[in-house]
Amino acid sequence: MPLTPPARPGQSFAEIDTPALIIDLDAFERNLVTMAAFAEATGVRLRPHAKTHKSPEIAMRQIAHGAVGQCCQKVGEAEVLVAGGVTDVLVTNEIAGAHKLDRLAKLARDARIGLCVDHIDGVREAAEAAARNDVVLDVLVELDIGGRRCGVAPGEAAVRLAEAVARSNTLRFRGVQAYHGSAQHMRSIDERSEAIERAGLLTRNAIERLAQAGLACETVGGAGTGTFELESRSGIWNELQCGSYIFMDADYARNRMADGTPFHTFQHALFVLAGVMSKPVPDRAIVDAGHKAAAVDSGMPVPWQRDGVIYTKPSDEHGILTGDPVAVPHRGDRVLLVPGHCDPTVNLHDWYVCVRGLSGPDAHVEAVWPVAGRGALN
Repeated sequence: MPLTPPARPGQSFAEIDTPALIIDLDAFERNLVTMAAFAEATGVRLRPHAKTHKSPEIAMRQIAHGAVGQCCQKVGEAEVLVAGGVTDVLVTNEIAGAHKLDRLAKLARDARIGLCVDHIDGVREAAEAAARNDVVLDVLVELDIGGRRCGVAPGEAAVRLAEAVARSNTLRFRGVQAYHGSAQHMRSIDERSEAIERAGLLTRNAIERLAQAGLACETVGGAGTGTFELESRSGIWNELQCGSYIFMDADYARNRMADGTPFHTFQHALFVLAGVMSKPVPDRAIVDAGHKAAAVDSGMPVPWQRDGVIYTKPSDEHGILTGDPVAVPHRGDRVLLVPGHCDPTVNLHDWYVCVRGLSGPDAHVEAVWPVAGRGALN
């Protein structure tokens, strides 16, 4: 059964049903411009990560601002992006299994499609899928540069994988994937700088070893919202894969700038709008947004512009606001919550409610966009 959106274009902010996933269009557009200008000024390509937004509507806006395409983590996400008009998609992940690889290869009939490998079996399986579907797939060799997740160790093993890709008639060696995920949320700039410096040394060594084997890296991809300035200025990475910058979340806001102030390069543009359905005592209000409305893996949502109030103890359908009785909202009030982690929060919702003028008296719904890739887990 089609699910009814929580709002319609033209409605006032006050008419949005709760809970709802809100985009502050003004802040969102400023974030788009800020990252696009940075990429242009530093001469690096921008390939934003669609695992954050899962939306061709947003992807096409990023591309209109100069992005070369999109990256994602799942074949299902790639399918949604290509169906929505994106013609250059990199799956920044290893794909295992013939069924998934056939789905991915079919997309290469309509778009440029890439994936990562970190094992010789992955090379073989990708080549076979491309041959079955009469296409050519782009391939990056994924390096483990400190994240200790996927990736082959930089050095001879990476060279052997790249050579296997280059020998294939159905694969095209494009370069390396060098993403340091755990560095993104190191709080101090010194910690992040040290981690990316170490990652850069490993990545540069791998590039040089590949060059000695006659393999040039057209793409050195990686970087995230927490470290993109470091990678882009290193002279090593040439393609940024930031995702959260368009929305920001409460966890990224805990990172620190060089001067020690909270990370403020981008603005909060994503919120969960919750309604207060009960206030049993003066210092406690209950909202209609719990685990099913906001992810808490990176900390609790933060009430927006409500000093003295904290969100705590969520259950499936409830969240509790506590604090100063004067500041705690009343039954019938509405509260904007900044998610602790934007990506999994987006995946809990069917619709974006896009609001213009969110901070002013004339806030209204300008558009409603589907979260088209919601639940695309395979």
